[in-house]
Amino acid sequence: MDSTATDRFDTSRFESSRNRLDSLAYRLLGSAADAEDAVQDAFLRWQAADRQRIKAPEAWLTRVVTNLCLDRLRSAQARRERTAGAWLPEPLLDGDPMLGPADTFEQRESVSLAVLTLMECLSPLERAVYVLREAFSCSHAEIAEILDITESASQQRLHRARHRITAARRSGGEADPATACRIVQEFLAAASSGRTERLVALLTDDATAISDGLGLTETLLRFDTAQGIAAVARAGFRPTPAKRRLAGGTPAIHYALVNGAPAVLFVLGDRVIGAVTFDITGGKIATVRGIAAPTRLTRLTEAWQQHGPDTPLLAQW
Repeated sequence: MDSTATDRFDTSRFESSRNRLDSLAYRLLGSAADAEDAVQDAFLRWQAADRQRIKAPEAWLTRVVTNLCLDRLRSAQARRERTAGAWLPEPLLDGDPMLGPADTFEQRESVSLAVLTLMECLSPLERAVYVLREAFSCSHAEIAEILDITESASQQRLHRARHRITAARRSGGEADPATACRIVQEFLAAASSGRTERLVALLTDDATAISDGLGLTETLLRFDTAQGIAAVARAGFRPTPAKRRLAGGTPAIHYALVNGAPAVLFVLGDRVIGAVTFDITGGKIATVRGIAAPTRLTRLTEAWQQHGPDTPLLAQW
């Protein structure tokens, strides 16, 4: 095989692994844009490597991508941004290949916005061990080789990661899809009409709302009481001329699944200008996340533009 044909073959081999590598990087970084950059860096290393000496390409690529992501997580910029509390995971529309494997509860949970947020409390190595084990079913021997640690160290880090995430995570499991859709519709109806009592009744006693404030604030906006969340929901969901001017028009509100969770999307034309996701526990809403910073909605918008037409919950907000 001549060199040109070999290059084409090796490029094809890399591309056949790209979705898996994208999914790995996204789980580690919580950002689609950063994940794409990490995987592209891995491709450049793949091209520069002596590929004849790589006996297990998938394992080699997994190791390279994982360690590139760890470098990013350990960077001064990442520590500064994430410690400041101005960070939420980038939302992805269900069906996006970057969400990766979703065959088991653990795989689906590991890419939820709730767990991606909770993983911020883990060290970079704990985060890598957790993702490789829970989402990709790597053995501790494989993880040890990828991260250049011992199998015992891998087991210890997985134990600590599971403990920290379990301690912080709300219980309740996965909500029934039909029930989740109904609860979100009731929330939207109550919020847009200003029905405070109904809003409060839909929330758990310890409900939390988090917003990026359109990406205009240096820290996240957070509300931790049902009354406070109800007030914010009324203010945020009730349409006014001022809000429509800010949005640049009159968006429609669509129901969708984002990172496996029920959500509503504010869509103007073919562009998503806001996403609100809901964690539902025991038939009530436990967490509301509002993401409207344009840089966090780029990939979700691209996926939405490929999405088949559906009937919006509100055709004109």
